[in-house]
Amino acid sequence: MTHLHPRGVNHLALSTTDMKRQLDFWCNTVGLPLKALYWMHGVEGAIHGFVELAPDSYIAFVEHPGNDACVEFAVSHADGPGGGVRGGAMQHVALHVDDFEDVLEMRDRLRSNGVQVIGPIDHGFIQSIYFEGPEGLNLEICCGSAIDERAWIDPEVSERCGISEVEIECLKQPAVFERPASPVPQPTAPHPDNIRAARDPEGYAAVAAIPDDAMWAAASETTPPVRVD
Repeated sequence: MTHLHPRGVNHLALSTTDMKRQLDFWCNTVGLPLKALYWMHGVEGAIHGFVELAPDSYIAFVEHPGNDACVEFAVSHADGPGGGVRGGAMQHVALHVDDFEDVLEMRDRLRSNGVQVIGPIDHGFIQSIYFEGPEGLNLEICCGSAIDERAWIDPEVSERCGISEVEIECLKQPAVFERPASPVPQPTAPHPDNIRAARDPEGYAAVAAIPDDAMWAAASETTPPVRVD
């Protein structure tokens, strides 16, 4: 039996139409080191860039030939960290620092680079500042402690979401997964929430039917673009 689950974000990939502009902002203004910039594996004409948050956590960017530079508030982007946007879109990104002094230092670094910063604001379990990045990104930097679910799961909001008390308890303690001795086979049908499969059933089914070992062999690319002696 195991309680294994993802322990954090390896990389959050954001679309861009101007890789240089994003990297200049995130490296020179925010202060994150560039760690990777290369042709995106398996995607013709696309570029992938990574800046480091921590040794195994990154903000990434994808400059794809099909990316659209148009920002539509309430459609592609939320109009501020409290604004509405269509489902599945990013509302805002919050980056974590160690303590409140680090929040204030980031505020001052950003302002010294000409970026207007809103805050700080105390939200109880986190203390935050807010600012805008290139291409309409809604960004936050915060510090805080682990969330105490006993204090921060509001029964009124749970009811508003149609989640019962029993369901809340299940959500707070997800079922433990016991991995079987043999690999679990691919489901024969897509999950009901998979709207890409609904849009292109045959194409998605063909990709999903590729055996794991065949996908590994065909799609993997482990050679860095630059040789390091």
